[in-house]
Amino acid sequence: MVRDYLRQNKKNIWICFWAIFGMGFALSFLILCDLGTDPFTFMDKNISGRIGLSFGTWQLILNILLLIIVIISDRKLINIGTVLNMILIGYYADFFDWIWAKVIPDSTFTAPVSRGVIFVLALAGFIISAAIYMNTDVGIAPYDAMAVLLSHRFPKIPSFLCRNFMDFSCIVVGFIFGGVPLIGHFLMAIFLGPAIAMVGKRLKK
Repeated sequence: MVRDYLRQNKKNIWICFWAIFGMGFALSFLILCDLGTDPFTFMDKNISGRIGLSFGTWQLILNILLLIIVIISDRKLINIGTVLNMILIGYYADFFDWIWAKVIPDSTFTAPVSRGVIFVLALAGFIISAAIYMNTDVGIAPYDAMAVLLSHRFPKIPSFLCRNFMDFSCIVVGFIFGGVPLIGHFLMAIFLGPAIAMVGKRLKK
């Protein structure tokens, strides 16, 4: 059964894999620019720094805990894309962060013009990659699945508000662990979900 599924969905799985690669690639630049990342990354970066684990390792641990909740609540949301996302994105970001530290001068990420340009391009790349990933229909990340579960638990509340609640909660937790929220974090908490959905609809067409 698993072999048949992999064969029938081979194309979507490969697209999912490369979309996750693109998300990790873009995320590494967003982290280095330090103008704001997605709230989940903001929270994980500050927790991992406080407890002394790499970003990728802590994110994997947290994703496993969230995955257990999702499996108990609605295992239909889980698929191979879920596993690829929860394992790879954090380590991709760590890997590229290590690469850029060796080949790109630090001033590139602090000079106002280059910093702003890289941030905008990385954000666009992250949104497009995330939209492609979510539209492959081979599973969603545990964090995204939690937002879906929350909207199912409170059906009268619009789904985007459930996502906003989770994102702002991540910002609060990241602040508690020593992070300083920037305007970019709040803008992403408000607009990242709708932007990904909009890009996804255009890609489907």
